[in-house]
Order: sequence, then structure tokens, then C-alpha cells
Amino acid sequence: MFRRNVLAGCVAAAGMALQPGQGMAQEEAAWPSRAVTILVPYGPGGASDLVARAIAQRMQPVLGRPVVAENRPGANGEIASRLLARSVPDGHMILLGAIGVFAINPALRPNLGYDPQRDFTPITLAVTSPNVLVVNPQAVEATDLAGVITWLKREAGRTAYSTSGIGSSHHLTMEAFKQLTGTDPTHVPYAGGGAAVTALLSGTVQLAFLDLGVVAGQIADGRLRPIIVTSAERDPVLPQVPTAAEAGLADFVATSWQGVAGPANMPEPLLRRVHGAVAAALREPEVVENLRRAGLTVVANEPAEFAAFQAREIARWKQVVQRAGIRAE
Repeated sequence: MFRRNVLAGCVAAAGMALQPGQGMAQEEAAWPSRAVTILVPYGPGGASDLVARAIAQRMQPVLGRPVVAENRPGANGEIASRLLARSVPDGHMILLGAIGVFAINPALRPNLGYDPQRDFTPITLAVTSPNVLVVNPQAVEATDLAGVITWLKREAGRTAYSTSGIGSSHHLTMEAFKQLTGTDPTHVPYAGGGAAVTALLSGTVQLAFLDLGVVAGQIADGRLRPIIVTSAERDPVLPQVPTAAEAGLADFVATSWQGVAGPANMPEPLLRRVHGAVAAALREPEVVENLRRAGLTVVANEPAEFAAFQAREIARWKQVVQRAGIRAE
């Protein structure tokens, strides 16, 4: 009850701007007047799905309306993103997606059906997570980075890695790794992190860079073996696993992240109200702890902060895509 009251208070505080004389339409003041949909641009089981469902579960009892996480996978998030871009900016449809949706797709797809800056209203940077290089221990005997590189070179032409899609942070992280190490495993993309993990566990592929939030459980039960993390420092969830730099790959830092956005042109008072509800859900102590255990760090920052972060990430990943010569299929 205490946690519910805290969340309700945060939402109420976010709605303080909803006062007469500020030019907000009645339907904005009444948000939500029906069910709220959180689009997830990937299949079930990935980090975006996990975070979206945590937010929906906490928002629903406070808002008094259904809040549904809806999976719309395809084209590295483009299908769901186009749906969001065409929706009415009334707060009843928002999207929780990963770095590919917000920062990588523009460089990867010249004819992208949406612009993540022009067609979206940034709401918050929800969580961040390091990528972790994991191997199937039944297929790869190596237990450290040097051993994995030696194995990849010895088995050249017979190795493969899974990702959550072409142009995902998992894909670009591995492509950078290949350039640095002179290895060349084959890319096998899937529609989401959950499917990429399943392929790895089944032996369809032998290794992958995946965000820690997707593979923490499989690492804990020994079904996947972690080799390195791509954060600047060791992650508290995997304190025994070295960073890439510690293992010999200097300046190899890449993080996955999940952000929340609405359609373009959301009125400012409505944006503050939606942001307040989403951020309050993310900041719930139980949510923070559960996501931390899954390898995800809650950020829940302000819309302007997320917009600035997104702009920096777009510039960064554009350079990576161009250097690697990656093109969407």
C-alpha cells in the first residue's frame, strides 16, 4: 500500500500542471480516458519486453485504466515505430524500444519509414545495460577472451553468432569486435533478444553479444558462459567477469539502453503527466531491484535529457555503421 501511495503521489505531482488557464484540452486533462498501450518493437523475452511489462504492471493500478505491453516485432523495430509515428499524440500509445529504434536505424536504413527525432516525443531514458559476450559452454570450451579468439580463428567458417536484429547494438558490438580481433563468425539475426538467446541455448549459434538484462538468468544457472562485459567498469551483477579493456581490448565500450517515447507533438502538460507516470513506475524500489538483478540500471531521466542523449547516440552510431559498411537487408 505504501508503494502504491508513493507512486500515486508522483503521478499527482506530475499532473499539477493540469490547471485551468494553461490551454490544455479537456481530453488531455482526462488522460488516460481508455487503455494505454506500450508498444514493444521486439518479440517477447527481451529487455524491452521486460521493462515495458514492469512499467505497465505498476502504472495500471494507479491510473485506473488497463496498461498493456504489446509486442510488434519486425525490421529492427521499424514496424512498431511507424505505428507510433502515425498515432494520435494523446498519451494512449507510447513505445518502449532499444537503441536500434532510437539511434541506429536512421544510419542503417536510408529509406526508413520514420524519423526518431522528428516523429517521436522523447519521454525518458528508461534503463541502460552493458553488453556481455556469452558462449554456449557445450559448443565452446574457452573460458576467457584469448581462448574465444583462438577458437574463432581455428573454427573459421564454422562459427555463428545471434543478435536481436540487423543494426542492433548486439550486431554492431560484434562487428566492432570482429574488426579488432580479426575473426569472422557469421551473423544470424533474430526478431528480439529472447529469440537470439534461444538460438544460442539450442546450439544453432555458438556465441553472441547480448545485453546483460537478457542473459543474466541463463548465466546464473550455467547454461551460458560470460566472457567479457562491454561497460567501462565491471558490472555488480557479474563482478567476476572482466571488462573488455581488462581482457585486452582497449576502449571497447558499448552499452544497450531502452527508451520511452510518444508520437510527435505531444502537448507539454500531457507529456509531463505521462512522464510522471512512467518515471514513477520505473523508480519503484521493487522495480529498481528486480531490474538490477536482471542487469538493468534504471535511469528514468527528464524528456530533455533523453533528447540530448539520443542526439549524441545517433551521431556516434552513424559513424560505426559507416565504418563497418553495414546495410539493412
